[in-house]
Amino acid sequence: MNHYETVFILTPVLSDAQMKEAVEKFKAVLTNAKAEILNEENWGLKKLAYPIQKKSTGFYELFEFTAEPEVVDMLETQFRRDERVIRFLTVKMDKYAQAYAEKRRNKAFVHAEKHAEKPAKAIKKESVEFEIPEIEDNNAE
Repeated sequence: MNHYETVFILTPVLSDAQMKEAVEKFKAVLTNAKAEILNEENWGLKKLAYPIQKKSTGFYELFEFTAEPEVVDMLETQFRRDERVIRFLTVKMDKYAQAYAEKRRNKAFVHAEKHAEKPAKAIKKESVEFEIPEIEDNNAE
């Protein structure tokens, strides 16, 4: 089994429910093909480097998984058939990329745990009053 990482961009006109449904569809393609999903990241709505299909933003999603090479062909066929996907890229990861991805996952996990433990700080806002001087109108004659 090989280690893969795929990033795909969904069209920005989707609602939150439609976007989640599309992501679940592609997860199901992987799990039905006996692939093991190691990591899933939703990067959210991001600005594209250049317009694609007259769209300047898109919903980014990342899957990291182990699977046979045939599974990647099936997944990419599903990406091509789905009109909600505007771009996708799947790469086979070497041992260095796998190590980096694992380190990134662990760092994100530690970061999430660290921020989950801290209570949110209350921000105190003070009201500021401004005095506006009256301006004389010399042209009113």
